[in-house]
Amino acid sequence: MPDIESLLAQMTLEEKAALCTGATAWNTTPVERLGIPRLLVSDGPHGVRRVADPTSMTIKSLESTCFPTASCMAATWDTELLGQMGQALAEEAIGLDVDVVLGPGANMKRTPVCGRNFEYFSEDPFLAGELAASYISAVQSKGIGTSLKHYAANNQEHQRMTVSAEVDERTLREIYLPAFETAVKKAQPWTVMCAYNRLNGVYGSENPWLLEEILKDEWGFAGFVVSDWGAVHDRVVSLQAGLDLEMPGPRPRRVRAVVDAVRSGALDEAKLDEAVRRILRVVFMAAETPKGAPFDAVAHHALARKIAGEGMVLLKNEDILPLKGGGRIAVIGRAAQEPHFQGHGSSHINPTQVDIPIAELEKLAGGAKITYHEGYPADDSSQPALIAAAVAAAQAADVALLYIALPTFKESEGYDRKDLELTAHQVALINAVTAVQPRTVVILNNGSAVTMSDWIDGTAAVVEAWMMGQAGGGAIADVLFGVVNPSGKLAETFPLRLADTPAYLNHPGEHGKVRYGEGLYIGYRFYDAAERPVLFPFGYGQSYTTFAYSAPKVSTRTFHDVDGLTVSVDVTNTGSVAGKEVVQVYVHDRASSLPRPPKELKGFAKVALEPGETKTVTVPLDFRAFAFYHPGHGQWITEDGEFDLLIGASSADIRCVETVTLQSTLQLGSLLTRLSTPRQWLADPRGKRVFNPLFQQLLSAMAASFGVDPTAGDFNMDAMDYILDMPLGDVLDFQGDALPAAPYEIVEGLLAQVRA
Repeated sequence: MPDIESLLAQMTLEEKAALCTGATAWNTTPVERLGIPRLLVSDGPHGVRRVADPTSMTIKSLESTCFPTASCMAATWDTELLGQMGQALAEEAIGLDVDVVLGPGANMKRTPVCGRNFEYFSEDPFLAGELAASYISAVQSKGIGTSLKHYAANNQEHQRMTVSAEVDERTLREIYLPAFETAVKKAQPWTVMCAYNRLNGVYGSENPWLLEEILKDEWGFAGFVVSDWGAVHDRVVSLQAGLDLEMPGPRPRRVRAVVDAVRSGALDEAKLDEAVRRILRVVFMAAETPKGAPFDAVAHHALARKIAGEGMVLLKNEDILPLKGGGRIAVIGRAAQEPHFQGHGSSHINPTQVDIPIAELEKLAGGAKITYHEGYPADDSSQPALIAAAVAAAQAADVALLYIALPTFKESEGYDRKDLELTAHQVALINAVTAVQPRTVVILNNGSAVTMSDWIDGTAAVVEAWMMGQAGGGAIADVLFGVVNPSGKLAETFPLRLADTPAYLNHPGEHGKVRYGEGLYIGYRFYDAAERPVLFPFGYGQSYTTFAYSAPKVSTRTFHDVDGLTVSVDVTNTGSVAGKEVVQVYVHDRASSLPRPPKELKGFAKVALEPGETKTVTVPLDFRAFAFYHPGHGQWITEDGEFDLLIGASSADIRCVETVTLQSTLQLGSLLTRLSTPRQWLADPRGKRVFNPLFQQLLSAMAASFGVDPTAGDFNMDAMDYILDMPLGDVLDFQGDALPAAPYEIVEGLLAQVRA
């Protein structure tokens, strides 16, 4: 790599400013006299959307493999498989002369109506972070960069360019930032892309707390921050905040604004130099990777089929799947002929080839007589004749396969969904077919959760096939006929109703703000805490075999937080066919000074087992598996106490529980203040020591005023809750002249002892 400091010293102010703003829609500004090449980026994340003309924002692009979208990728729960996909993406980027793939997306699925959920992994930050890190590491292992996006709190499409996500710091730290943190610390993406939206009133492109304090300083991010396309409002302010590269270009007025700001003293040139250093480092890293080598489109298509098959989730199966072949099969639904395999918007891929589901079905059907009927129209109209024809076909068949795709007019980047339903015609179609054919399988193509209560009872089986990529048609056939034993598990909860979802009352906000009033409680965290039933829980997925869990073990019963521990369990395939199981480990804190969700995913592993085979699955749990973010201390903390380790097949199917005791190594300062309450004094270790003698006196005095004996077994402290939650000085004030000093003088004296 060239000497960046030497190059920086030779660059003019104008050249440095130009480097920090795109030259075209897709590449940076080269400096030919100094041998600084351009950097070419391409949309992702489930394929390389390389446009032929980098000056154009057109959607049409060169051919590349369209892999399954993130919702399907996440359902594999397979970091190794995502690594294989990442390497394939890098090979295609090399072949298409692309330096950086814009992806993956690590935003949380706060609400299932977000139109871009198909591009995001999960409602859980641990799962999303692990998957994102694997994806990034694999792509970059071949000398191609990634762009982790959209940082941060980009959880809706409604007013996405301007809306302010109003989120408290603890919720940010525990829910909306950890996936980004894991990806940065574990994989060091070459770039991070800022979000369009504002966070607590400040645009993502102008937020120094996000871009400088957390991303670069706290997490140690070494790459450069790039704007989402058109996300910059004030170039000088954004540069000052840590936004290194503005895209797209050209933007000559933005370049001039930076030059003028430096010359006027409004912008420190050192700040500009730091952005240039970061960009140059990535530019030359990319230049070290030779481009133009052809990629194996056939092999990548096969990989896309494997990923799609691994990500499909068997939601329901009443002894109908896998199909045996032969007989009469009625194939119903437009998606069987016109596969709905990717989402609409900036990630839209021009595929190298596309499997047609019904054609792939015919290859595996074992001579079955297959008929096809359209079933539902492309628009939102009601066409009873289509339903009538489908019903007749289903009646004459041994089994009906309903291919149902959620249409683009209901789900797409650019807007949020209005509901979680299929179209009214699709629901009517399913109900009409299942009324005459009990052996009906519904295959769904959608990017996020849909509700099913209006039609699922009549079905024999339901397969969630997601937006399954260009090879998904073949993957569906593989699952239906048992070539692939489904092992996908939901990375998001499927609710019974939209009204049941945690963000329902706060989404999409008002007056340009959306309040994240549900706090920590998104996804399964909310449903667990509220004890609210769901259609299908987080982590759920059936198989054509069964698995037994036994012999749970922990490496130690008592441990220090910094040491962590491992938890293991034996998993046995108790069925008659080979299969894969996703072992999930959740952590429950039995007692905490701040409220915590009932359980949180902190580890997982996918294991392949032959019939009758047993394997021991071991999952490590580190400091963060037991910690929570304490806003008062401004850091992640642990507390002494017992934790339950919940080992299960889903968030609602816990098979084993092990209890361990944590010993915290943290030495935390006291948070007591002049206005702290007796309850807070008693909860503080140092405060309790100095306050307890006085508290016993107060307790006796207060009990006497109630006419009760504080030493009696039936004495109820709860009766004095309101006193325990008053500022201590105000409580002391009730004692009047009996006190040796003024109430708040006594409090200050106690505080001095705590701080000594």
